[in-house]
Amino acid sequence: MKKFQFSISLLLLVPAFLFAQEIKLEDPIPTDPNVKIGKLSNGLTYYIRKNDKPEDKVDLRLVVNAGSILETDQQQGLAHFMEHMCFNGTKRFPKNQLVDYLQSIGVKFGQHLNAYTSFDETVYFLPIPADDKEKVEKGFQILEDWAFNTTLTPEEIDKERGVVLEEYRIGLGADKRMMGRFMPKMMYNSLYAKRLPIGQKEILENFTYDKLTSFYKDWYRPNLMAVIVVGDIDVAEMEMKIKEHFSKYKNPKNEKPRKMFDVPNHKETLVAIESDKESPYAQVQLLYKDYDEPKPIVTLLDFKKELTEGLFATMLNERLQELQNSPNPPFNFGYTYHGETFARTKEAFQSFAMVAQDKQLEALKVLVKENERVKQYGFTQAELERAKVDFLAQMERQYNERNKSESENFVWEYQGNFLTKEPIPGIEWTFETMKKILPMISLDDTNGLITRYLKDDNRVVVFTGPEKDGMIKPTEEQVLNAMKVDAKEVTAYTETEIASSLLRNSLKVGSIVSKTKNDKLGATILKLSNGATVTYKKTDFKNDEILFEAVSFGGSNLFSDEEIAKVSLAMGGITEAGFSGMSKNDINKFMTGKIARVNPYVGGTTEGFRGSSTPKDMEYLMQMVHAYFTDINFDKEAFNGFVSKQKGFMANLLSQPSMYFSNEFYTFLNQGNPRYKGFPSEADYDNADYALAYQKFKERFANAADFQFYFVGNFDENQLENFVNQYIASLPGDASKTETAIDLGYRMIKGDHKKIVNKGKDPKSTVNIMFYGETKYDTKEAFALKALGEVLTIKLIEELRENESGVYGISARASMNKIPYGSYNFSINFPCGPENAEKLVESSLRELNKIIANGPEQKDVDKFKESAKLEYKENLKVNNFWMSVLKKSYTDQENSEESLEFEDKLNALTAKEIQEVAKKYLSKDKVIGILMPEN
Repeated sequence: MKKFQFSISLLLLVPAFLFAQEIKLEDPIPTDPNVKIGKLSNGLTYYIRKNDKPEDKVDLRLVVNAGSILETDQQQGLAHFMEHMCFNGTKRFPKNQLVDYLQSIGVKFGQHLNAYTSFDETVYFLPIPADDKEKVEKGFQILEDWAFNTTLTPEEIDKERGVVLEEYRIGLGADKRMMGRFMPKMMYNSLYAKRLPIGQKEILENFTYDKLTSFYKDWYRPNLMAVIVVGDIDVAEMEMKIKEHFSKYKNPKNEKPRKMFDVPNHKETLVAIESDKESPYAQVQLLYKDYDEPKPIVTLLDFKKELTEGLFATMLNERLQELQNSPNPPFNFGYTYHGETFARTKEAFQSFAMVAQDKQLEALKVLVKENERVKQYGFTQAELERAKVDFLAQMERQYNERNKSESENFVWEYQGNFLTKEPIPGIEWTFETMKKILPMISLDDTNGLITRYLKDDNRVVVFTGPEKDGMIKPTEEQVLNAMKVDAKEVTAYTETEIASSLLRNSLKVGSIVSKTKNDKLGATILKLSNGATVTYKKTDFKNDEILFEAVSFGGSNLFSDEEIAKVSLAMGGITEAGFSGMSKNDINKFMTGKIARVNPYVGGTTEGFRGSSTPKDMEYLMQMVHAYFTDINFDKEAFNGFVSKQKGFMANLLSQPSMYFSNEFYTFLNQGNPRYKGFPSEADYDNADYALAYQKFKERFANAADFQFYFVGNFDENQLENFVNQYIASLPGDASKTETAIDLGYRMIKGDHKKIVNKGKDPKSTVNIMFYGETKYDTKEAFALKALGEVLTIKLIEELRENESGVYGISARASMNKIPYGSYNFSINFPCGPENAEKLVESSLRELNKIIANGPEQKDVDKFKESAKLEYKENLKVNNFWMSVLKKSYTDQENSEESLEFEDKLNALTAKEIQEVAKKYLSKDKVIGILMPEN
């Protein structure tokens, strides 16, 4: 479902009487009455909705129905440049005052405050606290200034050229070069091929100021705008603010028409075969473009058609996934769908595959053959029923969360409604209507789509991939021949028997031997008869979410150096074999309509599981855990399929300069560590010892008594405890054989070092400045060090981006660890121009040294505290946060109750304490890594 995208869960109830009568397909799709939609006399559209998730917050958004497609030849890149300028000086917020003010109320630049420009629209995001009327008023002032009062001074325009050019630089590389060559075919004879939003370097460097002001005046006008307000607000009050701030503005006289740009049809099959020495992946794209422009979804018949297309894509992708999981997979992954191309006005039936470098033609043949299989034989009734069950399960989950949806999700819905008339009927209407329409969709409906999708003209095939010595590129003739399928070679899809259970062995149910509660955390701790410990926290943050983790100390540090060399790569393929005698495809079919997942892992110092489920499907999560512990399959063919995909995926990654730099830099840092192998080769995968890895995996999960199990979410506590008795307490366990995290003693190199790596043809550099070492873990210092990273990031953005125009993005991050040994790590990272790399390293260290010498500025400390308070307030009602808190009590040996004292710790933190950790840890040796181009 390309228009609904299953995000309609965001919308609340509509009156139940709407469903009292039978479905009439000619009826219009209603609009959710919970959203206030209006239009000012000047044409500006607005959407307002009250929603208190999260509390005391409002999401403001300005949507401009204008993007790079509307630029003149002399304006290429200026739609995006205009987006940048809205943050660099407006009537009420000159120069950098806008970012400075928002940071002061806890809104982070880039993370919260942001924007994007595409071909057809420009959108500005502004989430702000709603607990203060003055802050909300300032938010509306900012939106108004973005829309109509950006100052566009020559001084600020020239300063921003450097930042935009740095963003342009980040996008350089193999993908951009190949895209520049295939877009004229993919978007044949269309302006979309010539209006990539980032624009042209020469224009960004040299455009005259009037070209930018002209774009702003022409396209930033009320009748092309929407203001969206969703949050913990009063709707009537927000409507008054919209009228107050936006009613007085008028559209320009003799306004330029906002034209839509088409993508002309073509009789031939256009083929683009592109390669590049820095391309890391081989890919195949196949498009059958529609003849006509898409029509908006207006009636229930349109809704039925969308559901039918969604079912079709689901069934075909299930088949592709089965091939992907086969012993000889034709691609690493592949998928197909019918939907929008780069242009709003052109949709296509599209297939995509990521493949090994020499398997592009084979993958294309498979994609075409699977389409032909559907054309000749259609889908089976069993496939259709599974797809319907999956659709309903996903929709039911969203329906169950209808009163717990975050405001941001609603905002995206309303943006789609404004820009492309996507319907917004409300989740109850959608869920109830889907239940009535799905039974009406037959195999004839889904099977009939393929004749509309497939055609011999208006097709495009795009191959992109690496260019290597001795590697022969496919020819256009070979590509066209690969699309010819001999109908006699195509057979009908064969259904396989679906398993009746995830478990095949009987269980010896255990018991809970003790139960204690931590009232401060709202957590319950269970000790089980097999020695395992379960900690759970029931929440109501989400109606249909249960998070699960399990962890035990041990990990691969318990393997010898010889063993780790043999099994490190093989470990990733253990789960490809499935469990309980079932293959991955068997498991996927069994899990149709059930929402539960579990992923085991073996890390350096721990092993464990991560997973989630709905309350309804929690038992399947438990069964998966039991199966991975006790009955994981050994399947050499499945492992070989994994190796084949990994080889195809990894073969050319080092051709990508950033990946090559990372490998060289960390190999340099880990010299002397026999366990560090860097980037794997094909030979490494060939030498991977699957049998030994399987043995080691089973050893790591042989003793449940050594595990801590965690559950957070909306479960029935009695039901959870019954499942714990049945599936976790029944696991083998020996409390006398618990393990601890082992420190092997290997460390990254000491001293003051600089490592310069030369790779790549583009003028791009990456800088990584690192401080690290051993220390005795201290909770207070760990907190101050993390704060230092946040405070320094604020200063680096201010100086290196806004004042020096040398970077697009930059960040400083810090951590301190206790396990397996006391250590700290602090890093500064940014991309930049090669000619500026050394200078910007000096600038970064200068800002750091200012903090070391004088302490951070109090205003920057206050900005950090304000954003940290807001994040903490939101986190308190997020399941992931509490899972992290509970788990860290074990993995980091921390007192979980300290999480409740966060605000006290934050308020007590001083600039002096931040200065002291900076002096203590960042006045020492450092390692600087710099990626430079080859020439």
